[in-house]
Amino acid sequence: MNAFQLLRQQRLARATKPFNARGGSIVRCEGCGLPVHLCACELKPQGVPNAAFCLLMYDAEPLKPSNTGRLIADVFPHDTHAFLWSRMEVDEKLLALLNDPAYSPVVVFPDSYVTDEERVVLSSTETLKTRPLYILLDGTWREASKMFRKSPYLNQFPVISVQPETLSTYRLRVAAHDNQLCTAEVACCLLQQQGDTTSSVLLHQWFSVFRERYLKIKPHHKAEA
Repeated sequence: MNAFQLLRQQRLARATKPFNARGGSIVRCEGCGLPVHLCACELKPQGVPNAAFCLLMYDAEPLKPSNTGRLIADVFPHDTHAFLWSRMEVDEKLLALLNDPAYSPVVVFPDSYVTDEERVVLSSTETLKTRPLYILLDGTWREASKMFRKSPYLNQFPVISVQPETLSTYRLRVAAHDNQLCTAEVACCLLQQQGDTTSSVLLHQWFSVFRERYLKIKPHHKAEA
């Protein structure tokens, strides 16, 4: 299992009641997260990106069928790490990863929300001494904002933001703003900005497959098409 699947199993094991979000009753493939009759595991690509990813996930995010952080772990299983976020208790394995000299951690968040004048804001990763480790705050916009503000152990790392040329094509959940990207789309943009076109295309292809098949179970999709 990749890092997301392991984290999902851990989160399920500690759940005290069933997760009853919309679509939660559908029997899904554990490999790709899609309904079993729409399983796309045989189409799942794998690649080796120039950067690594750290999914820092809000409490119930690993349980949500619409989560796209899992797609990053699908395509880059050896280069993606996943942890649950906690304001009070920080996972020691997360801290060890952030202190690994093989990586240069970078927090991915809109730079317009950086209020600390001493915080480094990057426009590219070319100045980093080692391989970028993109820290993706995976949750709703409100949850991601909370993680950004209340994770002091991340304050030492620079921030980078993405400037997508097109609006999000996500549509699996309702975003607070039209120009907000889902987690997989953000990763695609980061890889593209870094010049890693091959990895960006691989991830976007898998995202497109997931999105197309996921939308088939949404009752309003045909009306939108």
